[in-house]
Amino acid sequence: MPDFETIYLTYSPQIFRVCMGYVNNHEQAKDLTQETFVSVWRNLPGFRNESKISTWIFRIATNNCLRAIEINKRTIKVELPVNLPELQEESDEEKLAFLYRAIGDLEEMERIIISLVLEDLPQAEIADIVGLSPVNTRVKIHRIKEKLAKKFKSNGQFE
Repeated sequence: MPDFETIYLTYSPQIFRVCMGYVNNHEQAKDLTQETFVSVWRNLPGFRNESKISTWIFRIATNNCLRAIEINKRTIKVELPVNLPELQEESDEEKLAFLYRAIGDLEEMERIIISLVLEDLPQAEIADIVGLSPVNTRVKIHRIKEKLAKKFKSNGQFE
């Protein structure tokens, strides 16, 4: 089994992106990534190799993100003004921010699944992480992609 430093260097960028997919907040995603690897460090000696280490780490991150989302649901939310000026050319950063907002509008399970898809995890591993059958996971991925494509089209992203 690799040492903790190797595990951290290998998986932390992916875990950060998955956390961003859940919370759509850079600082909170950094905190959740850190919490994930604190848990990994504490529990690494007890890891039993019953699954791939990546599956185990993604599961820890998913649980941390779901707890954070539950806490965020209890806070007061403020809407952005409706009449924000439109930009003619969107930068890659703005497109990425739109993607994260679109992902943030999905249901919790859909956010989990698409975040793992964006990390190029195999569908079988995603199914293991979220506890669904591979067939059900494949169908959900297809439907999620359709939802996101509609949002991008309605926002004028695909012309």
